[in-house]
Amino acid sequence: MSTKDVINSDIKQDIISYTVRLGDDALVLGHRVSEWVSKGPFLEEDIALGNVALDYIGRSRMLYSYAAELAGNDTTEDDYAYLRDERQFQNFLINELPRGDFAYTITRQLFVDVFNHYYLTALLASKDQTLAAIAAKGIKETQYHLRRSREWTLRLGDGTAESHERMQRAIDELWGYTHEIFEHDALEQRLIDAGIAVDAASFKAQWLADIKAILAAATLAVPDAEWAVRGGREGYHTEYLSHLLMEMQFVYRTYPNAKW
Repeated sequence: MSTKDVINSDIKQDIISYTVRLGDDALVLGHRVSEWVSKGPFLEEDIALGNVALDYIGRSRMLYSYAAELAGNDTTEDDYAYLRDERQFQNFLINELPRGDFAYTITRQLFVDVFNHYYLTALLASKDQTLAAIAAKGIKETQYHLRRSREWTLRLGDGTAESHERMQRAIDELWGYTHEIFEHDALEQRLIDAGIAVDAASFKAQWLADIKAILAAATLAVPDAEWAVRGGREGYHTEYLSHLLMEMQFVYRTYPNAKW
């Protein structure tokens, strides 16, 4: 399905909304990771985290640009990034949580990187050629991200008593935010049926098996907790997103029409 075909499709608005959601996931997490720049544990890691952040922000640009192309009416990628309020963002909640300590960031990255590995692999088969092309670029970046987060999980989990304790605490605090990423609403179901979107529930068991194997190798435990937090795809967020957007959007809203 070409971009032109998509524009003429009855489900164009669904595709725009879906693409913006994926852009929100990438932009918000990219901003969180970028908060490590100049604060990394050592120079090489500081640079590596900066590169990971740029990968996510670059992916958000591709997704927002595609959504803007479909929307028309002079909509731009900046409109999606800088001129929407908290309730209009539909990113997963796990992406907007505070940076935390290094163990917290690595744990979140491990959960998200394994998820993205399966998600982007599935998106490669999308009938929407533009989304499939974005996935093809993203999967290469994700392989690098996952290698890093896996190696750091093993190093910290099976490291000192303090690094082990911090990793386990991060896992316990983040676990309840992982359930949301495998769920979808009616909009995504329509696109799944059309062969455009990804059914994340189809690879949840594989994700869980991978996470369990990595955590076991790192001498860390999978939480036996049943709590779950949801709402990101509906525009209901934690208190942290508004602060993130205030900081991220300040310059553009102060100086309208500034360019990326």
